[in-house]
Amino acid sequence: MAQAAIGLALTCLFLWLGFRQIQVEQVSAAISQARASWVIGALVAFLLGYSCRVARWRVMLCAHNPKLTWRDCAGPLFASVAANNLLPFRMGDLVRSFGFCKQLGVSQGVAVTTLFVERLLDLLMVLLFLAAALAVFGGGGLIRLSSLIPVVTIAGLAGLLLFPAVFERIALHLTAALRRFLPGLSEGLSREIHRGAETIGHVSIPATMFRLLGWSALAWLCEGLVFWFCALALPTVQNPAGAWLALPVGTLATVIPSSPGFVGTFDYFTAQALMRSGDSFATGAAFAVLVHLLLWLPPTLLGGLHLLSHPVKGLLKTEKA
Repeated sequence: MAQAAIGLALTCLFLWLGFRQIQVEQVSAAISQARASWVIGALVAFLLGYSCRVARWRVMLCAHNPKLTWRDCAGPLFASVAANNLLPFRMGDLVRSFGFCKQLGVSQGVAVTTLFVERLLDLLMVLLFLAAALAVFGGGGLIRLSSLIPVVTIAGLAGLLLFPAVFERIALHLTAALRRFLPGLSEGLSREIHRGAETIGHVSIPATMFRLLGWSALAWLCEGLVFWFCALALPTVQNPAGAWLALPVGTLATVIPSSPGFVGTFDYFTAQALMRSGDSFATGAAFAVLVHLLLWLPPTLLGGLHLLSHPVKGLLKTEKA
């Protein structure tokens, strides 16, 4: 309950921070002027992006059940996104990890592992977009220096995903240096490093991981097109290229606790990112709301339909040995 209360409070805070500067009528008026052709293009890009996400998940699951088709995996993935959009505590992750294992013919452990790897792949791609956007839009020396942070993180994530055993050995050597000064922290880090490397090693070999990286890159390129097409759809947007900065900034903002669907946090930071390219906050807010609708509504409808036709039962029950 405390987590839900904090999320709701932060949602209200960021909505207030955003809309205290503008009138709601300004946002609705800007959205009403959106060019339909670009909005339809954004919707197509969204569907293509999620098709790539389904294909990526299928690659991981097929290592354990080769008979799975793209369609078998699409419903559960959309259902999990819909649950995350509507329910607190990221219940959609539980739905995907435990609710459809029997339908997919995989164990709960495999489902959890694929979700873990998927999160790492998504983080890697978002940081790549962030590093590129900061290099283009940064301007100041401090911003250029800050772009090194995602670059270093990208290198670490890439090493973990492609060569988990090598990464584990290097990381364990580094944590061993902490043992003399911080023995408790060193032991905890060693356990987590071993657990993460072991998890990734169970999912795929390097050749398969390159396929996963390819699908991830395509998925996030399509999501970037959603942002860009939405910017092109709004006549008030002066520099549509700013959408490519809004993509990683808005996505990373969803890490902040909020209400289901990331209301408030996503919108505020997405609008702020577009402002950096020279647009007003009212334009940025209209852009953020339009993007949010396109990212929220289609998977919620599609996933909701799948949940209605394939109700999840006994979600928290552990699988029988």
